[in-house]
Amino acid sequence: MLITRLVLAADHFRQWLIAQFVFLLLTILKMFPADGAIRFMDRVARFIGPKTGRHKLTLTNLRNAFPEKSEAEIEAIAMESWGNMGRMAAEYVFLDRLFDFDPEATTPGRVEVSGVPLFLELRDNPRPFIVFTAHSGNFEMLPVAGSAFGLEVTVLFRPPNNPYVAEKVFEFRKQRMGNLVPSHAGSSFALARQLERGNGVGVLVDQKFRKGLKTKFFGQDVQTNPLLAKLVRQFNCEVYPARCIRLPGNRFRLELEPAIDIPRKADGAVDVNATAQVLNDKVESWVREYPGQWLWYHDRWHIKRHLKD
Repeated sequence: MLITRLVLAADHFRQWLIAQFVFLLLTILKMFPADGAIRFMDRVARFIGPKTGRHKLTLTNLRNAFPEKSEAEIEAIAMESWGNMGRMAAEYVFLDRLFDFDPEATTPGRVEVSGVPLFLELRDNPRPFIVFTAHSGNFEMLPVAGSAFGLEVTVLFRPPNNPYVAEKVFEFRKQRMGNLVPSHAGSSFALARQLERGNGVGVLVDQKFRKGLKTKFFGQDVQTNPLLAKLVRQFNCEVYPARCIRLPGNRFRLELEPAIDIPRKADGAVDVNATAQVLNDKVESWVREYPGQWLWYHDRWHIKRHLKD
């Protein structure tokens, strides 16, 4: 029992130490201009990323997804993806300053928005709806945009594994992104309650899910979380794709697309499996357009256990 307590205490101290290092780094970044800090973290991530164990998984994922691409092209996409990760870390610090969209402005700012009429229509005609996105560009900006337009959206998010970092992240997100639901066993009920009240919910649909629906992603077998499709089946609500695209000069374009057509069975019921596949197809089209802006180090195809050093 004593040994167990000592091991747990050592693990807690390790996580606390890591969290303090992360907080210190973010505090230092905040002392510099946003553009300089973002470019710096891009270079840091491109340097560190290829030296981690996740780089092998990144390259394997890219080769499987793009068998037609050369090794040079694969490496270039991998490096851009690591840079994207570094940029996200810095952008997190400056999120308030980065989101400067103003529909009345005559000159473009750092953020441009496509789909403004949809944002306004959802705001002015309240009803249950779902917005889905993927780990592409700075996806954290999408809830900020929804909040800026006055939309009541509850966002499902996966907290970091480090509990000290998770607490800080939750407080930061809550102040800027509206209602938040940490991903856990009861999160589906929390989202269902919001839809029942006539509000909107936002979810990421490209995460690894061990016991999901059997679908395809980049032509490979993958398991997809059935949550969104089951919520649509239950509430018969509209589903809107949304994404963030990085533009040159540390700028961004946020896109809210028209509602997708939900596949249905012969009796009119929502086809849950086909709906999950539609989500994958939409995300794949985004990733193919901007492959370097997706997080390729994710074990989306659950192949990490098969990789050998």
